[in-house]
Amino acid sequence: MPRHQREPGLLPRPLAILAGLALVAATVVAVRLLPPASAVATSPPPAPHGSRAAPLGRHTPELSAAVAESPLPAFERPGLVGPGFLGPGFVEYVDTAADSEFDLPAAALRTGVLHYLLGHLVAGGADGCSPAWAGPGGTLMDPGVNEVANRIGRLRALGGDAAPSFGGAGGADPAARCAEPRALAAAYRRVVGAFDVSAVDFELPAGGESAATAARRARALRVLQRERRLQVSFTAPLTASGLKASCVAALKAARQAGAEVGTVNLLAGLEPRTAPSGRLSRLADAVRLAEAQIARAQATAEQDGAWRHVALTLVLADGSELSEQDARTLSAYAVRHGLAWLSLRGAEPDEEAAAVLRGAVP
Repeated sequence: MPRHQREPGLLPRPLAILAGLALVAATVVAVRLLPPASAVATSPPPAPHGSRAAPLGRHTPELSAAVAESPLPAFERPGLVGPGFLGPGFVEYVDTAADSEFDLPAAALRTGVLHYLLGHLVAGGADGCSPAWAGPGGTLMDPGVNEVANRIGRLRALGGDAAPSFGGAGGADPAARCAEPRALAAAYRRVVGAFDVSAVDFELPAGGESAATAARRARALRVLQRERRLQVSFTAPLTASGLKASCVAALKAARQAGAEVGTVNLLAGLEPRTAPSGRLSRLADAVRLAEAQIARAQATAEQDGAWRHVALTLVLADGSELSEQDARTLSAYAVRHGLAWLSLRGAEPDEEAAAVLRGAVP
């Protein structure tokens, strides 16, 4: 074939080269227009029903059904504990032993409160490594039979959430009795997985706890927080001088073990109205002392200290102790200092005062 003669159907060489360059350029542009890998959904297909967690006794089917109503997995839901709130919020405490028929979604619709703390899970079994709900009269209940907790899924469907609390007056935190580290982590993991929670609370005993208990809890929490995104709060009694030494030691143990405690919830008794004037100022002084202790124990480097890691729960012996004006003063205090949340325990105050704390009344 002559040198300058080409086969039929073939482009001249200059045109073929230009076409090839155009194709390469178009490919580069198309690749650059693709979304980054992080923006592409990588979620696995939905798990079959009932595959969320290891069984929790014979009542797991009911438990799983309640949890399955949640529209979002735990790591995608807003955190209940710690600086997850955009400003102070209100967390409703529910004693599931004393109020076993409490309806979480109904309460959320009635009051507008979307965040709840459920007490209490305690050490069960001969070795203390089986978590159980503290029931009426000191009885222990299988985690799956708690009707309050089994409504968490319906609460999440409304945009709310709840966190279980370990310890409390009805029994000991499993860390106090479960001496085997892996078994303790497994005990916490069973509850976290069964209810698919993004936050847990630990109520530190007013009478103090051993250093070994604090260390075991801290190591188990470090394991869980490495496995999943899990916010942790400690609920601790507040005294006139701040936190007790054992509570400070528990915070230090958590930090040293590599566990993160996002919030310390202060249980504060409110002096009666017959007390000398300045009772709210004295409460504020005690909170300030506790905040400084928390900042030191957590080695906080934040410029504003540890205020956003502090929550305040008022414990009322009589509902009349908290007036509507008291509630407004406390709400303003929480906003000014950026507290994580406010809460109530004990006697119920009048509707006006409760509505102010819950944010229903400006």
